[in-house]
Amino acid sequence: MYPPFEDKGKIFTDIVRTQKANVVIHTTMNTTIHGHLHVRLDNRLKDELDMDKPFVAITDAIILDPQGNQVYKTDFIAVNRSQIVYIFPINEPEETGSDS
Repeated sequence: MYPPFEDKGKIFTDIVRTQKANVVIHTTMNTTIHGHLHVRLDNRLKDELDMDKPFVAITDAIILDPQGNQVYKTDFIAVNRSQIVYIFPINEPEETGSDS
């Protein structure tokens, strides 16, 4: 069976549920990006980065120059995965293995 589509030919697919991960990304261009990476509910941040896609989508992005000055602010930016030097989450809830 074919997926539903509209008159203009757009195919509708299932909605992918995600949660926002507040992240800091440092790129090979020596810029830093603060924003939200949307992680699928059953995935970790690393799982999203390991996907076989050339770009990662970041929303509510603030781009900073090497001195920490804001260069640009945008609702969306696509970052080439090969340009990411490091990425880390901010304010991620901690999980512990004990009840103490």
